[in-house]
Amino acid sequence: MPIKKLIIPGLIAAAIALFIGLDLGRFLSLAYLKDSHASFAALYAQQPWTVGVSYFLIYLVVAALSLPGAAILTLAGGAIFGLGWGLLLVSFASSLGATVSFLAARFVLRSSIEQRFAQRLADINRGIAKDGAFYLFTLRLIPVVPFFVINLVMGLTQMKTLTFYWVSQLGMLAGTAVYVNAGTQLAQIDSLKGIVSPGLLGSLALLGVFPLLAKKVVDAIARRKVYARWAAVRPSRFDRNLVVIGGGAGGLVSAYIAAAVKARVTLVEAHKMGGDCLNYGCVPSKALIKSAKLAHQIRHASHYGLSDATPKFSFKAVMARIHAVIRAIEPHDSIERYTGLGVEVLQGYAKIINPWTVEVSLNDGSTQQLTTRNIIIAAGARPFVPPFLAGLQDGVDYVTSDTLWDTFAKLNDIPKRLVVLGGGPIGCELAQSFARLGAQVTQVEMAPRLMLREDPEVSELVQAAMRKDGVEILTSHQALRYEKNSASTSLDKGSDLFSSTNTELPSHPGGVLVLAHEGVEKRLEFDQLLCAVGRSARLSGYGLEALGIPVQRTIETNEYLQTIYPNIYAAGDVAGPFQFTHTAAHQAWYASVNALFGEFKKFKADYSVIPWATFTDPEVARVGLNEQDAKEKGVAYEVTRYGIDDLDRAIADSEAHGFVKVLTVPGKDTILGVTIAGTHAGDLVAEFVLAMRHGLGLNKILGTIHTYPTLAEANKYAAGEWKRAHQPHKLLAWVARYHAWRRG
Repeated sequence: MPIKKLIIPGLIAAAIALFIGLDLGRFLSLAYLKDSHASFAALYAQQPWTVGVSYFLIYLVVAALSLPGAAILTLAGGAIFGLGWGLLLVSFASSLGATVSFLAARFVLRSSIEQRFAQRLADINRGIAKDGAFYLFTLRLIPVVPFFVINLVMGLTQMKTLTFYWVSQLGMLAGTAVYVNAGTQLAQIDSLKGIVSPGLLGSLALLGVFPLLAKKVVDAIARRKVYARWAAVRPSRFDRNLVVIGGGAGGLVSAYIAAAVKARVTLVEAHKMGGDCLNYGCVPSKALIKSAKLAHQIRHASHYGLSDATPKFSFKAVMARIHAVIRAIEPHDSIERYTGLGVEVLQGYAKIINPWTVEVSLNDGSTQQLTTRNIIIAAGARPFVPPFLAGLQDGVDYVTSDTLWDTFAKLNDIPKRLVVLGGGPIGCELAQSFARLGAQVTQVEMAPRLMLREDPEVSELVQAAMRKDGVEILTSHQALRYEKNSASTSLDKGSDLFSSTNTELPSHPGGVLVLAHEGVEKRLEFDQLLCAVGRSARLSGYGLEALGIPVQRTIETNEYLQTIYPNIYAAGDVAGPFQFTHTAAHQAWYASVNALFGEFKKFKADYSVIPWATFTDPEVARVGLNEQDAKEKGVAYEVTRYGIDDLDRAIADSEAHGFVKVLTVPGKDTILGVTIAGTHAGDLVAEFVLAMRHGLGLNKILGTIHTYPTLAEANKYAAGEWKRAHQPHKLLAWVARYHAWRRG
């Protein structure tokens, strides 16, 4: 702790020591006050300002240092100054003293507490920002928790000083008035217990509940106000308990849960069941990655003691396999399956007409109106297309992660020159895969490195692997415009990257991408442009505008996933803050349970432990904080690293590259976050996800038996590295002496 921060604790300790050493507490007893009352009253009559100011300062110091005797001083205020002046002096002195204590705790302790408990404190601060004044007011009205504890704890949060002061001033007023008034009748008081009767305690308790009741009333008024313009169309009864808009991960899980608890639920999907993940994202991309990895292994078979070979394949067959994989998984998300589970599935476009009515324009041309108590919006996201591509035809002039699967399935051969615009997870996975299948891939990223959300060493590892696979990576390059190329280019059949069994030449539109790098324009010719610069939530076309539901990059919701209409929820990509299939399913549980049972109990969506993975080779998987996150948030951490190049199974598999990096609380085995870069990282991170979710530290992982030889041992060895770095060296020195003594 810096020396300047030791000054305040030192002064406080000295003041308390002086208070105890001089036995000043004897002046803050009821007996002393009653004996000296007349003398103080006479002195006040002679020197009112001197006595008043002295009393105010003494009270302020006692309150600031949390010394015993504040109750006696409050009685003295009433006995000496009367109800009016006594209440005025005590109210301001106690509030200012509490604020001084609040600021002292903030100055001395908050930075160290934030470093050790950053995540928990962040959660508390979010609650404080929203409802802190209400909770502080309640605590002040009902002194269940000692005031000095309240001052200390609030000082560790981000509550504004002015808010703390005025809420304390107002909240302590009722209790202060009781004691000051009692002081005016000092002669009748025999003990402090006699001041507060059971009836008065009950009254104060009811008063303390007032802020919570007031909040509920305010919420009810807000709800009434937002529903006011729809009051005339509110149905007297409802056809359904829940209508879900969107048949992706969020919508499917929401409908499944509703059907499981016997609610009447309708799921509306305009296009394909399974949403983006099944049809355009997770499933087809992983099928592509598998084919590309196999081609890579054939090309580098010497790594396994075999002969290197040029993989011979049909690109059409590769794309056909991808669509076959989609078809094989389709039954899991099919209309037939969900109908069998008890979900009514309608195929068409849904539009919210009012908070309880959804109109569905069915694909057969008819329309249907559904009345429902609750609505969950799970409309997903679409690829973001930069403005310079606006007006061009998706699937012809360029493809996205959504359209490439159908477009490329029509090609006879892989595009010779493929430009991938975007250096995030989607762009990296696709760029590497198509390069391994023989395309000459150029990846363009505006940022200084790929995978900007990961630590720099992770980006470097992935970039090196992709360059080794033949991807030309252009970072710090901004795409300015697209120009059509009148002459289509043909595939070079002499390419040594792969050999195709097709004899027909592919037809590619071709074009030029104009880039800017360090102020200089450069032209990049291509046969096919793949735009993979991110995804944006689907926010239009289903009635949000007419209802006035606020949107920014996503639909605005509260911690229960409710919109401004408490019966309309959002889940998945439209709700944010993550765009993962597993978080969409995670949110769907909260949205559906809150919608169906919220009148009894509502649950706040928990994002404390969210994993994700990028399926490049090597894979990258994360949960919790990485180093750049920790630095940005000012979280203190220790780093433990284990190199997978030392792992027996990885060596046997010729996959000995990558690492496990664990961030922990300094001096503790508490896990703040984990990054794994290496083969099957997405599978390996699950153990750390479980540990973090249930509060298990590295010692527990180290004490768990892991099968030998497996990749999962990397997690145990990472825990072992932490243990080795935290050996009790002094104790071990004594143990060495003990063993030496035992040897004689």
